[in-house]
Amino acid sequence: MLIYWLMFFIPAGLALRESVRRQLLVDPWRTETFRLTGLWWFIVFTLTALVGWRHEVGGDWFNYLRIFDRAVYLSGGIGWWLDDPGYRLIEYISVQLGWGIYGVNILGAALFSLGVVVFCRHLPRPWLALAVSIPYLVMIVGMGYSRQGIALGLLMIGLVTLGRGQVTKFLIWTVLAATFHKSAVVLIPLAALAASQRRIFVVFWASAVAIISYFVLLQDAVEGFTTNYLEAQYQSQGALIRLLMNALPAAILLWKRRRFETTLPQQKLYFWMAVIGVGLVGLYYLSPSSTAVDRMGLYVLPLQLMVFSYLPEVMGKRRGNNSLWVFLVLAYYAAVEFVWLNFATHASAWIPYQFYPWVWLWQS
Repeated sequence: MLIYWLMFFIPAGLALRESVRRQLLVDPWRTETFRLTGLWWFIVFTLTALVGWRHEVGGDWFNYLRIFDRAVYLSGGIGWWLDDPGYRLIEYISVQLGWGIYGVNILGAALFSLGVVVFCRHLPRPWLALAVSIPYLVMIVGMGYSRQGIALGLLMIGLVTLGRGQVTKFLIWTVLAATFHKSAVVLIPLAALAASQRRIFVVFWASAVAIISYFVLLQDAVEGFTTNYLEAQYQSQGALIRLLMNALPAAILLWKRRRFETTLPQQKLYFWMAVIGVGLVGLYYLSPSSTAVDRMGLYVLPLQLMVFSYLPEVMGKRRGNNSLWVFLVLAYYAAVEFVWLNFATHASAWIPYQFYPWVWLWQS
C-alpha cells in the first residue's frame, strides 16, 4: 500500500504549501494548453510509469491480458480494427515492437497521465487537484479501466479547450477519446450546452459530429450495451457511493456558483456537468443496471478536481491562504483512499502494487 500513499501524500504536501494561481482566475487563456514546466513533465513521466508499468494490478488486468493475446492473432483483420481503433492502434504498435501488454499500458498511461496533468495545471490549485485525482481517478480508473481511462484523459484535455470556448478542438479531442472507448461520444452535447457564442452554428456542428460518431463508432455497440448492461441488469457494488462522490462537488458548485471565478464558457460547462452529476444519482434508482450508470459517472470525475481546486477560495477568504479548507479537502480524500484500500470488495486486485521493472529484475 505504501506506493499508493506516496502517490497521494507527495502532491498533498505540496498542496498545503502552494498559493492559488490568481492569474487563472482573471485570465484563464494566459496558460497554453501544453505549456508545462519541467516539474510537471516529470509528474507526467512518473504517473505514466506507475500506471503503465504495473504488474497484475487492477480488477481487469487478466481481461486485458486476454484481449492483448487475441490482438497478436487478429490484428490483420479489418473487423478487429473497427472496434475501438485507437486502442487497437497501441495494441498493434506493442505487438510489432514486442512490448507485450506492458507496451499497451505504457502508451495508454502516457495519454491518460498527460490529460490529468494538463487539466490540473489549468486550475487555480493544481497540486490540490492532483492530490484529489489520486484515490479514484488515477488508482481505480487509470489502473483498472484501461480503455476508459485513456478516453477520460483525452477528454480532460478537451474540457480545457472547451472552457476556453474552443468548441472545434473539444470535438476533436472527444472523437479521439471515443476511438479508445465509444461511450466518450456522450459528452459531445456539452459543446452545445457550453457554447456562449454562435450557438446555432455550434449546435449544428456538434449534432453533425455526434451523428457521424454514432454511425461510425457506436452503432454496432448499442445492441451489446443493451444486452450486456440493461437487459442483464448488471449491478456494481459501491456504485451509489461513487455517484455521490460526484454529486457532492456538483451540489457545491450549484450552491455557490457566483463564488467560482470562471469564464462564461467554463461557467456553462461546469454547470451542466454538475447537473449531470446530480442527475446520475436519480438515474441510479431508475436504471435497471447500476453498472451502466456507474460507468457514465466516470466522465463527471473531472468535476471533482475542478470544484475542490476552487473550494478554498469559494468557501474561505478570496485573498486569504485558506489552508484550513485545503487541509479539509485533503483529509476527505485521504479518508476515501483509506476506506477503499482497506474495505473495498475488489481492493485485493490492487494490493500489493507490483512494478514490472522490479518484478522483471527479481525474476531474472
